[in-house]
Amino acid sequence: MKKRKNTDITNESYLQTVFRRFRRHHLAAVSFVVLVIIIGAALLAPVIAPYDPDAIVGSFSGAPNAEHWLGTDQIGRDVLSRLLYATRISLLVGVMATLISTAIGVVLGLLAGYFGGAVDMAIMRFTDMVMSFPYILLVLVAASIFKPGLWSIILILGFVDWPGIARLVRGNVLSLRETNFVKGNLVAGMPLGHILFSEILPNTMAPILVYATSVLALSMLDEAALSFLGMGVQPPTASLGNMLNGAQSLTVLTKQPWLWIPPGLMIVILVIAINFIGDALRDALDPNSRN
Repeated sequence: MKKRKNTDITNESYLQTVFRRFRRHHLAAVSFVVLVIIIGAALLAPVIAPYDPDAIVGSFSGAPNAEHWLGTDQIGRDVLSRLLYATRISLLVGVMATLISTAIGVVLGLLAGYFGGAVDMAIMRFTDMVMSFPYILLVLVAASIFKPGLWSIILILGFVDWPGIARLVRGNVLSLRETNFVKGNLVAGMPLGHILFSEILPNTMAPILVYATSVLALSMLDEAALSFLGMGVQPPTASLGNMLNGAQSLTVLTKQPWLWIPPGLMIVILVIAINFIGDALRDALDPNSRN
């Protein structure tokens, strides 16, 4: 029986191996299911939300009841409806900022690692300069310069989160450019774009994917922090951060917990779930992981 199991493992594809390793992380598997449910609910917000998120449909700061399961906010808007739409906005910010920062980091990392020399030095010195600024201070300064809004915060986070990915990709490219399959493409006269994006990049996707999960979680936290401070997504558009903005008074914190517990709990669940998934992906994609 054991011999048959070992034979099955030997014959499985890379994706099957990754999936098998991922399933061993029970917390990550549960987190993945939770994340899928949250994303599904956020995408279907226009269908499943009981009320318009901006409509005044109840009493001011009403406690949870049969009509409003999570109560109403300070101006009578349904908290559950706003939570669904806010989750969609926060996920949009996280995903778009991650895509932008990953694209910038991958391109710069590929160029620095492949060409080396002056190109590498120029890109890495610029990367070091960006990383030398305190991250939170850099984000706050950028947010104060540009007009607050959804796409402003997406672009700000996208353009400050790329240095880590650039350094990661550069390190992988430095080792890959000396391999036989890259040298074979050079001898065959393949164009630079083909070598970088069809040969080298696929072999660096595993660490990029793992790192991107941490960037996604960080971007969502940053959006929440900036919106809480009034420098991110602006009302009446709901985001998890600006829903928390109303919880700055002691009265709300102590006597109206339904105004801040749902968005706060949603942020915690999303960040923890994404981090668990990232940890599991790191182990699942590791070629040195034991069968």
